[in-house]
Amino acid sequence: MTLEPESLGQSRSDLAEALRSERRRAGLTQTRLAQRCNMSQTKISNIESGKLTPTIVDVELILEAIETEGPVTTKILALARTANTEWQNDWASQRRGLDKKQNELARLEAVTTEFRFFLPTMITGLLATPDYVRASLARNPGDMSKVVAKKLERQRILLDSSKSFTFLLTEQAVRWPLASPIAMAMQLDRLASVSRIPNVRLGVIPLGIAGPVTETPLSVFTVYDRRLVQVETHTGALILRDHRDISTYRDDFERYESYAVFGDDCRELLAEWAKIFTRPRQ
Repeated sequence: MTLEPESLGQSRSDLAEALRSERRRAGLTQTRLAQRCNMSQTKISNIESGKLTPTIVDVELILEAIETEGPVTTKILALARTANTEWQNDWASQRRGLDKKQNELARLEAVTTEFRFFLPTMITGLLATPDYVRASLARNPGDMSKVVAKKLERQRILLDSSKSFTFLLTEQAVRWPLASPIAMAMQLDRLASVSRIPNVRLGVIPLGIAGPVTETPLSVFTVYDRRLVQVETHTGALILRDHRDISTYRDDFERYESYAVFGDDCRELLAEWAKIFTRPRQ
């Protein structure tokens, strides 16, 4: 299926209309359909009005309840998959203000219990020092002080013992010289410190892995519980809510995790790499 970003919003209204039409074709009231699906009538009403985007599982239950089959089922499930995908482009975020994006992330983090971060290119904001955060925002125009402050403020969530975090970073991400050598050495020290927080697992995937690696890292992604996946690109991010997408990314994460080094071995590598940044040049 070809995904056009501008079609995502339209797919939600198309899905609502299609489900409403199929229910009426089956001769069912919203209340009767809700009973068959073990949902509330309010939920069915919100789905059919477009106020609520149903999950793929919700749509499958509704289609089974109204006994829809064949090409119509295929079409509606395709609409549901597209409706559960959101595109957030960087230009729109910049127009609204990057500090607003930080507020959105903070709200998502507040309702998430289990986090999985795969970081093949650079260090994420929750792990970053102030110097690294400022360097990561250097290409953005204007005063970034408010954004920097909000990024650093979000780091407090790492100390919430009711939440668990797993960070996987490739050696390339850790050693990419985004900031000055001394700032990079301090950043690696920060990673080692965070790795000691009880509810945080921080691992690195070194280039010198023994044996063949069959997985090819493609992009940065974060898995929030089984709620959604955020996949980052150079110009924005895809938000995926389809349970099949979420399961695929969780499986990918587990495979990458099998290559990672954790604990004292991880901290030993970080200390070794930090020394490279502070080693006097010949």
